[in-house]
Amino acid sequence: MWAFESVFYQIYPLGFCGAPFENDGVLTPRIKKVAGWIPHIKKLGANAVYFSPLFESDTHGYNTRDFRTVDRRLGTNEDFAELCRLLHEEGIRIVLDGVFNHVGRGFYQFQDVVRNRENSRYLNWFHIDLGGNSHYNDGLWYEGWEGHYDLVRLNLRNPEVVSHILESVRFWAEEFDIDGLRLDVAYCLDFDFVKELRRFTEGLKPEFFLLGEMLHGDYSRMVNYEMLHSATNYECYKGLYSSFNSRNMFEIIHSLNRQFGPEHWTLYKGLHMLSFVDNHDVSRIAGNLSNMAHLPLVYALCFGMPGIPCVYYGSEWGDKAMKSEGDPALRACFAAPVFNELSGYIAKLAAAKKTSKALNYGGFRSVVLTNMQCVFERQADGERVLVAVNMDDEDYTAHFDAGCGMAVDMISGEKFDFGGGSVLKANRAYFLQMEK
Repeated sequence: MWAFESVFYQIYPLGFCGAPFENDGVLTPRIKKVAGWIPHIKKLGANAVYFSPLFESDTHGYNTRDFRTVDRRLGTNEDFAELCRLLHEEGIRIVLDGVFNHVGRGFYQFQDVVRNRENSRYLNWFHIDLGGNSHYNDGLWYEGWEGHYDLVRLNLRNPEVVSHILESVRFWAEEFDIDGLRLDVAYCLDFDFVKELRRFTEGLKPEFFLLGEMLHGDYSRMVNYEMLHSATNYECYKGLYSSFNSRNMFEIIHSLNRQFGPEHWTLYKGLHMLSFVDNHDVSRIAGNLSNMAHLPLVYALCFGMPGIPCVYYGSEWGDKAMKSEGDPALRACFAAPVFNELSGYIAKLAAAKKTSKALNYGGFRSVVLTNMQCVFERQADGERVLVAVNMDDEDYTAHFDAGCGMAVDMISGEKFDFGGGSVLKANRAYFLQMEK
């Protein structure tokens, strides 16, 4: 599948475009701003864009009003269709956020229930108790997502609801030629709904990509041949930055071995999770790391480990926004993209990842592991790549049998000689493509 050989770039459109938090009802074609960033996205090496919510919503995008309309704060459907055309012309795939577990209070069908109560034809679209009341004093109770009553849970066991969602997906696929969906709070979704969505989207496009937001537990309960193609790898997200901050590579390697290692009990062997060092919901990686010399290294681990790497806009040049500052700080509006030394390094990682069978499809085998160094092997279709990281401020000599004499570092292009021990330079990462 195309997604397994891709590098993703995440944009949170409402923040990226500087839209007001509250839907002010003013139609403004802010989404056109993304077109000006296409050269930057290509230069970075990303070949797929994941757009966080851009359907018409009450405020932050996750409280949808209309599944088939671009938020007026971003522009018209035609504005977005033109952007999709431009992205596709440049070979960039498009994945949209599918928020199908819940909707906003401004969703037409919910407002019809509030007005007409038992006489509403949409009464069973939600989990309603007409004998109760809500925080908004509607004269009825309804289930909100995890206690958030601005997010009204949909009844995904209702065929009418499912049909409405599927026809909305068809609309975006046929009118905008989108290539996939990221399912918000996928861990809350009804399994039968996800299976039906998979069958339906495969009928629209054979390689229509389904990515699920999952946090804890066993991802394979939803990432399988019947449901999702991928899930957000939050287990490794935490290990990626905390391994550096605590100078303990054992943490991230333990997670990677548990998920993708060679043992028979490995959880996700052959699966492709979404790898990320930050996103719109968490502190940016440059703020999370205690040593800025480790910033390129954490990206190297993210791109070198099994999975599909995703870069969050602004983090590629080292923006430092923290979760403690609130969501608006994480979802900032930048006047223009910045391409600096870190951006250039990420571009080299992306070029290596996209052209390597081993990095796209290889398994995982730990070769060297200390508190501050790790070397692991990725191998597929006769290609072997050793991903090596030294987070120490001093050079490190790793003694192991590489199985060959020479390799080429796919990041720097330098030749690497394994004779007499392998010297890993201080605060350096390598993608060592082994000579055959």
